[in-house]
This record gives sequence, C-alpha cells and structure tokens, in this order.
Amino acid sequence: GLLQPFSDAIKLFTKEQVYLNYSNYIFYYFAPVLSFMLSLMIWMVIPYYFNLIVFNLGVLFFLCCMSLGVYMIMIAGWSSNTNYSLLGGLRAVAQTISYEVSLILIMLSSIILILDFNLMKFTEYQMLIWFMIMMFPLSLCFLSSLMAETN
Repeated sequence: GLLQPFSDAIKLFTKEQVYLNYSNYIFYYFAPVLSFMLSLMIWMVIPYYFNLIVFNLGVLFFLCCMSLGVYMIMIAGWSSNTNYSLLGGLRAVAQTISYEVSLILIMLSSIILILDFNLMKFTEYQMLIWFMIMMFPLSLCFLSSLMAETN
C-alpha cells in the first residue's frame, strides 16, 4: 500500500504515448499546461501572514482567473478534432459558466459586507467571527457552487 503511488508513477511514465492523427498538436498539449499555470496564478493572491504581494484587487483577479479556465477547457475539447471530445468540452464549458454566475453573486455578498476587493481585508474582518458562521446558508451555497465548478 505504501509503495503503490510510486509504482503507479513508474507505470504511467513507461506507458506508450498515444498521438491523435488529426489533432491540433500544440493546442492539445498546451491547454492543460496553461490551465495548470492559471491555477497557480490564483495561488498568488491567497493571503498569508508573510505576503510578498499586496494586491488590492485580489478578488477581481481571482474571478478573472477562474473565468479564463473556461477557455482552456474549450481549447482542450476542440483541439483533439473529435466530435465526442468537442461535445464534452462544450458541456463542461456550459456547466462551468452557469455555476460561475452563482459563485460570483455569492462572493459579491461578502464583498458588499467588507466594501473592498483586497483579500487581506477578508482575513482581518474574520478575526472575531468567521463569515462561514455569520452567513451559514450562503456558505453552503458557496461550497456547492465550488464543488460544481470543479466538476
């Protein structure tokens, strides 16, 4: 049980690479890489105790990066040039966009509470009581929207 992740990694690295004949090779392989880079960019605005970056529009940057993830899904579905992956990509894009609207509206309620887009202000305002406790039904809606956003 302990060595199974290592054996799985070795198995995946030694597997034969499958190349699709009619795929757009560059887009097909770089869409997941760009999606990963986007998710790493979101980590830049997460507030820590030793922030190197003070970003006053952190919430807006977070929402923009989340919205750009839709394009990576669309490019990944389109670039393989098969009908089923295109339909799956379009379904994922439609689902992501529909849940982003509710996610943005839920986040807007806490932004109105703080009156600032800075994520450090979110941590300062939650020193005494968490927003999760103060707005519990909204927190459950936020959690379900985040879960649906990640498919």
